[in-house]
Amino acid sequence: MSKKSRKKSPKTAPKRKLAAKSSKGSKTAGPKARSKAAATSDTKRSDGTSHKATSKRLKSPSSAAGGTPRSAKAPVDKPHALAEGAKAPSFNLPRDGGGMIALSDFAGKKLVLFFYPRADTPGCTKEAIDFTRLKGAFASAGTEVLGISADSLSAQERFRDKHKLAVPLISDEKHQMLEAYGAWGEKSMYGRTFLGILRTTVLIGADGRVARVWRHVKVDGHADAVLEAVEAT
Repeated sequence: MSKKSRKKSPKTAPKRKLAAKSSKGSKTAGPKARSKAAATSDTKRSDGTSHKATSKRLKSPSSAAGGTPRSAKAPVDKPHALAEGAKAPSFNLPRDGGGMIALSDFAGKKLVLFFYPRADTPGCTKEAIDFTRLKGAFASAGTEVLGISADSLSAQERFRDKHKLAVPLISDEKHQMLEAYGAWGEKSMYGRTFLGILRTTVLIGADGRVARVWRHVKVDGHADAVLEAVEAT
């Protein structure tokens, strides 16, 4: 073979070099391209929305359904406004010692209703004892006196026996009478708000209408003040 025939063709060498470069480029650029394509596939949808962005925008079930947030304060019913001169709401509830007691039992008589938060607590005990002490004076003025709370009948009877109370005690565990007379509503104690019995006294005239209402009662001297009002009507 001649020396000329052993010489490389000028056109063949550049092609091999170009092929080598192309192969090298595919090794280095290929993984990057595949990684970019995978990232695009993972974060992009057909509508161009990011999957991660969508998950962040999802709302809680209560918010999505228009529910009330847990932190929101639930509304509290206000006590019924019992106006003086209005017809006294009727009632028919169990009393200590058995039997029922109703507003109609006192037709033609004046009636004092004192609503107290809880039997055998200091303030309620003093109030019930004061009305018992004045029971004869109320009777002389043609007036009956009843005590009402949400305590059970057994609790009312223990309260009566322990302090020798002489006024009938009504049990209104379902708060029907308490609400009708405005003695059930929002209270606060030690920074906590809750629903409970508001110490209230109502004087009903012989005509069956509300003659006087005492709200947010202070126990000391209260029974005497009610007796004075009864004697003045």
